[in-house]
Amino acid sequence: MAFTFFFRDLPVLEHAVEYTLKLALGRLRIKVWDAGCALGQEPYTLAILFAERMGEMGFNTLYLDATDYDSENNFGDIVTAAEYKSEELQRIPPEIFGKYFEEVAGKPGYHKIIDRIRKRVFFKYNDLLGLQPVGSDYSLVVCKNVLLHFSYEQRIDVLKMYHRSLAPGGYFATENTQKIPREICHLFEQVTPDAQLFRKVGE
Repeated sequence: MAFTFFFRDLPVLEHAVEYTLKLALGRLRIKVWDAGCALGQEPYTLAILFAERMGEMGFNTLYLDATDYDSENNFGDIVTAAEYKSEELQRIPPEIFGKYFEEVAGKPGYHKIIDRIRKRVFFKYNDLLGLQPVGSDYSLVVCKNVLLHFSYEQRIDVLKMYHRSLAPGGYFATENTQKIPREICHLFEQVTPDAQLFRKVGE
C-alpha cells in the first residue's frame, strides 16, 4: 500500500529508535529493516530520527534495509532518488525540513533527502509472503500498515519470520491497531504501554 507520509505514527518510531540505540550501543553495525516501505517516507523518517540521536561517526554504522513488493517496479527508483513533491512535505517540522531536505536542481516544486541520510537507506524488493527475510541480526524490524492486508494465518507466518531475522533482544514495531496473535505471543514481549513495540523473546 503506497499511501503514507513523513513522520506518520511518530510516537512508535521514536520509541523504537530509543530502545534500539540502547540495545545496539557499542556495536559496529546497527541493522534495521523497514518492511513495506512504500515510496520511502517511513524509512527516511527512521533514518532522520536515528541521525538526530547519533553523532556523525555513529550514524555511519546504520544500515537500513527498506523493502516492498511492487508489481509495477517503480518503488525502488523513487526510494533511491528520494525526491518528493514539496507540498507533500508540509507536515515535517521546519527545523527538520531545513536540516535534511534540499531543493532538486532543475525540478521546481520538489525537494530531496540530503545524501548523508539517503546513503544509509538501501532499497530491496521483497515479497513478505515468500517468508524469506532480506537479512538477519536486525536490531529493529518495523512493519506498519502492512499486516492488516494479510490473513490471520499469514500474519503469524510473517511475524515468525521477523522473529527469526531479529538479533537476540531485538525489537519489532507495528501500528497501534495491530496485535501479536495469541499463538505466537510467547515470542515477543511489549516493552512500553505507549506503543506497539515488542522485544524478541527466546532464540
